[in-house]
Amino acid sequence: MINKLDLCTKALSLRKELGEDATSPVDIFSLALSIDKLTLVFYPMGDHLSGICIKNDGYPVIAVNSSMSVGRQRFSMAHEFYHLYYDENARTTVCSIKIGTGSDAEKAADQFASYFLMPPIALTEVLRKIHGNSKGSLGIREIVMMEQFFGVSRQALLFRLVDDGILTVQQADQYRQGVISSAVSLGFDDSLYKPLPPEKRYRTYGYYIQTAEELMQKGLISSGKYEQLLLTAFRPDLVYGNEVEGGELND
Repeated sequence: MINKLDLCTKALSLRKELGEDATSPVDIFSLALSIDKLTLVFYPMGDHLSGICIKNDGYPVIAVNSSMSVGRQRFSMAHEFYHLYYDENARTTVCSIKIGTGSDAEKAADQFASYFLMPPIALTEVLRKIHGNSKGSLGIREIVMMEQFFGVSRQALLFRLVDDGILTVQQADQYRQGVISSAVSLGFDDSLYKPLPPEKRYRTYGYYIQTAEELMQKGLISSGKYEQLLLTAFRPDLVYGNEVEGGELND
């Protein structure tokens, strides 16, 4: 039996530790890259895995399935945060793509991820703003607005709304189809519901890249070895300069 109050407390505590408040939506991938010695890998893992966490004696690696939608990847990242910080029983964890299933540790990680991305006070406030005092059930407009606000997938949002008793399973089921079309028809961008662009589905960020750069700058490895390390980490852009020069001027 998982302790939801404890998981909520842990989620809010980690948000604070990483410099976030208790209500605002978070850029979870930027938060991940602020974690000391963490390497973040995006890699297509097929239809059954959402992510992997390897603690690696203080040099952790988190891999996220980049073939999932961006919203689902964000949830998976928060899920792996639980394994990294609070799962004391496993040094390496391979996680299923289906939310709310598996071992107690997997269910706890999903609950933690939900609270981390959608803190209870924030969810209550968003519901109040978009649904007002209406006593009727939520409609597709409210569903889309909430998932857009928190940056989560439809699956992750419905999991939480059912878990909190805001929707029944039967009510939630009617929103599981036509996810992209429902968002687009309401005027929202569809990038949350799609995978990363093909050129970014194989990428490594964080400590591995920083260390390779440091070793090269100190003359401890050759430029050839440096390039080999980067190519192994799916970063040909850093070797061959595939990024458009001057693109930052268009920000």
